[in-house]
Amino acid sequence: MEKIKNSLGFGGDLAAFFKHIKTNPKFVYPDTQEGRSTYLSETSRILDAMYRKLGNSFGRLPKAPLVVRRVEPFRENSGALAFYQRTTADGSQPGVYYVNLSRMEILKTFQLEALAYHEGVPGHHMQIAIARELTGVPAFQKFGSYTAYAEGWALYAESLAKDMGAYRDPMSDFGRLAAELWRAARLVVDTGIHTSRWTRQQAINYLRKVTPNPLSEIISEVERYVVIPGQATAYKVGMQQLLALRSKASSQLGRAFDTREFHDVVLGSGALPFGLLSELVDRWIASKGPGGTPRS
Repeated sequence: MEKIKNSLGFGGDLAAFFKHIKTNPKFVYPDTQEGRSTYLSETSRILDAMYRKLGNSFGRLPKAPLVVRRVEPFRENSGALAFYQRTTADGSQPGVYYVNLSRMEILKTFQLEALAYHEGVPGHHMQIAIARELTGVPAFQKFGSYTAYAEGWALYAESLAKDMGAYRDPMSDFGRLAAELWRAARLVVDTGIHTSRWTRQQAINYLRKVTPNPLSEIISEVERYVVIPGQATAYKVGMQQLLALRSKASSQLGRAFDTREFHDVVLGSGALPFGLLSELVDRWIASKGPGGTPRS
């Protein structure tokens, strides 16, 4: 974040830069119908571009398409900022990336990419659509979920997108880092509330100090953490587990490590507890044989 801030010629410290991007109107689309349409069209554009790159990092691709839609007005007030609606089991309906456009001041343009990659591809749509298309497995593997796995994958996907050539604009890369910072800060807030008895206001004050997120988002998110203990910690913990498994496989296989194969192993059995996923990765590593040569 410091490097990006400095490369943009900003003279103040990081806290001052956070304040700058919170209040600068150039980092939001207008609160108009045109502004909302622009947000949706830009999201569709960057997801279409990402779709064309998936074959470089994945062997197995989802058959179900992905579409981008606005959260309907009747449920905007109670709806999340953004979320993924799963494809139907028979694949007759697409997966949907819903964006809540009721508060445009929260939808910073520099976080558009990270949010889309998290909810769409290579994030939730990639993982969930592939799981639903599995054959010859119990239903719980197709339709079940484990938060650390599912949200860990989506956060991992935000970072993976950079490896796949995304975030060409420095501010979009800053948005990716801000999203990861947010998930890291939640480890502090969630455990602060539920093990150290932080008050609601203590949690709000902490997030205002260490993140660039708007106050309205911070308040709604803290209230979420209060009523769903542990859920918010799962994102970063799951991402760390996936990165550790990838590092282990890469280290042991050396030049034989294939990112496409690794991702197919991670996604190829549906959502799993990390103990079982670790076993699958270990079996895959062993199956490559000495020097990465597949065993018969």
